[in-house]
Amino acid sequence: MKTTTTTMVALLALIFASVISADVWNEGLNGPEAVRYDPELDVFFVSNFNEEPAGDANGFVSKVAPDGAVLVARYMVGTEKRPFHGGRGMYIHEPGLWVVDAGGVHLFDRSSGEQLDFVDFSEFELGFLNDIVLGKDGALYVTDTGEAKLYKIVDREAAFVTDVPMNPNGIAVDPESGRLFMVPWSNGDEIIAWDIDDESFSSVAKLEGGGNYDGIEIVGNTIIVASQMDTSLHFVVDGVDSRIVELPGKPADMGIDTKRNTVAVPYVALDRVDIIEFAAPSID
Repeated sequence: MKTTTTTMVALLALIFASVISADVWNEGLNGPEAVRYDPELDVFFVSNFNEEPAGDANGFVSKVAPDGAVLVARYMVGTEKRPFHGGRGMYIHEPGLWVVDAGGVHLFDRSSGEQLDFVDFSEFELGFLNDIVLGKDGALYVTDTGEAKLYKIVDREAAFVTDVPMNPNGIAVDPESGRLFMVPWSNGDEIIAWDIDDESFSSVAKLEGGGNYDGIEIVGNTIIVASQMDTSLHFVVDGVDSRIVELPGKPADMGIDTKRNTVAVPYVALDRVDIIEFAAPSID
């Protein structure tokens, strides 16, 4: 059948209302802010603020099995030379896991947890470095929520890209166009896109009824956005926003396990991650 926008949103509502289970991870977690699934190792990485997100040098990343078992609570930590204050957004790109921190971005070995490098952003006037993604040009792009700016990493060196017309939090790459989609923590209610080629911004979709948007993921033609103001996940299809899942707390930067049809949602204030499994009906 031909699937219209209205039909697709209705189908999504059915899919995400059919929760099979909602397992809770909390063992060893402390202020979990972001989750990233590693399909090669079949594990989740969870970045933890561990009290303060800046300045206390006690942040860490946990290694968690798909069923929620915490394999190693403090799997990735800082060193005296390169302290790790409070992990934020993460992205897997060889040779490892890139993790945003207060003053830059760490690089860790995914198999051993060893710290490999640190890209220093201290030459810039930073607000709150937040999320990270790989652009189609091979650069890693990093949002600064506090100062409304976008940076990039090329050859392990940080560079300023542009001011952003809202305070960007989560960032993701549109697989079709290669544009960078960002959601506003404040000063906006739209998903906006940065075109790497012509260096311009455009509107993608208006978000309805939420606010303090955090994580963003793109699965097929669906954009999933975490909204802290109304404690929910929003699903956007063809520019139409529909709030589908109401949550027990303020969601941060979620991770997607497409192998098992699950979404892992972290809550900084609750010291826990919910792994939510959904039943997806067939679409003819």
